[in-house]
Amino acid sequence: MSIWWSLQLRREAASVPLARRLLLGAMEAAGVDAEISHELSVALSEACSNAVRHAGERSGVYRVTASISGDVCRIEVTDSGPGFPAGGWLPPVSGPAREPALGGRGLGLIEALSDRVRFGNQPGSGGAVITFDKVLKWREGALLRVS
Repeated sequence: MSIWWSLQLRREAASVPLARRLLLGAMEAAGVDAEISHELSVALSEACSNAVRHAGERSGVYRVTASISGDVCRIEVTDSGPGFPAGGWLPPVSGPAREPALGGRGLGLIEALSDRVRFGNQPGSGGAVITFDKVLKWREGALLRVS
């Protein structure tokens, strides 16, 4: 069985914990292991925070889409801001910490908590797209567990 859902959220700080709680509720209902659910929720919080802080003024909303297909959860956070710099920029996971004025380490944290991550821009209209995948572990008796 597979499921997917999509949310359109206001670019407000209060939307970040809302997105996180909705994801955790879905993971709990599906029977996903608590540690995996927590890692996904932290990565989602970082991606949503990035959209809230950096999406510019072109739109007051951003979108979160999540799916579970087989044993993989894919989450995509899309905004309509200026996007990532050209040239295939990827955040450093290790190395010296950046100065706080230059931003946090949220994108590196997403990369560290995911099995696969892609940072890119929407074609044509601009805006950042963060997509990350995580292989799921299931609790005993999970509703969506693939045998």
